[in-house]
Amino acid sequence: MLITESVRKLDPYTPGEQPKVKHVVKLNTNENPYQPSPRCADVLKTFDLDRLRRYPDPVFTALRARLAKIWKTVPERIFIGNGSDEILTLVAKAFVEDRETIGSLDPSYSLYKTLAAIRNVPFIPTPLKDDFSWDGKIATQGTALSLFLLTNPNAPTGTFTPAEVIAAAAKRFKGVLLVDEAYADFAKTNCVPLATTAKNRNVIVMRTLSKSFSLAGLRLGYCIGPEDLIDALYKVKDSYNVDALAQAVALAALNDLKWVRANVAKVRRTRARVAKELARRGWDVPPSESNFLFVRPAHRPAAALFEALRARNIFVRYFKGPRTGDRLRITIGTDAEMDTLLAALAQLDRA
Repeated sequence: MLITESVRKLDPYTPGEQPKVKHVVKLNTNENPYQPSPRCADVLKTFDLDRLRRYPDPVFTALRARLAKIWKTVPERIFIGNGSDEILTLVAKAFVEDRETIGSLDPSYSLYKTLAAIRNVPFIPTPLKDDFSWDGKIATQGTALSLFLLTNPNAPTGTFTPAEVIAAAAKRFKGVLLVDEAYADFAKTNCVPLATTAKNRNVIVMRTLSKSFSLAGLRLGYCIGPEDLIDALYKVKDSYNVDALAQAVALAALNDLKWVRANVAKVRRTRARVAKELARRGWDVPPSESNFLFVRPAHRPAAALFEALRARNIFVRYFKGPRTGDRLRITIGTDAEMDTLLAALAQLDRA
């Protein structure tokens, strides 16, 4: 066979649909509804094309210096990736032996299970409670679990685990615990201090510019952690894994945190309003600390409602499965987009 058995059997990750038609309300992939900082546009207008003749900075000197200043740490504790998904691929290479296993919460980001399959190692889920909370206990099923991937706030549920619970779990865990904070800017707090403290030996906190920074199309993520773990990621990365243009645009965005925080505040306000309205209509709406809601419709099955909305060019996300199949994940868009959604739901209820 020309293709490995693990790849032949692989159930690949399925990204959210990217509609090709115009005039849609796109609430299915947790993109930010607001534009990135105007400083990003300034970079694109003035970028020196001569820089594209040469390879980009392989160790991201300017980006790491800026991030170190933001998080009050040192550049040696920071790694930059071609999106956070690349970082996930690299940690699966760097911290998991062939005889070991990868774990995560259930339900959570489905790419984690796919990464384990690509590495050809077992995946061990830790079930969430009925309210989608986590008590900090990690299931191992008697295996050598060496990497635990924890999205916080979790996706697709939007629930948040306090930092003290994660710190206690990391202290008990003998492997690497990666906290995926893709949505943390929409939450009340974050876990970055767990990764910057000198006492930390096994916690990496990962972030992305795709959500709060409105740069999903740029593909840039980063992580913070102990220097030995960060060094390991540099050993296994591609030589030039983040291009020069992406590094320049990302630096511009990181230099305009005021813009980002203003957009985050708008998303939070809209999230609260829509959650309140859906709850008033009888929907089950768990508290969300992310830029989406994970909700159970009141009057028709989630799968049917997903299709009915799609027929109206309103795209939300539906995940099959025993823990997720009765719910929809709805990204928070602009107020106008959310009003269009609410109006469509009201019309469908009357139909």
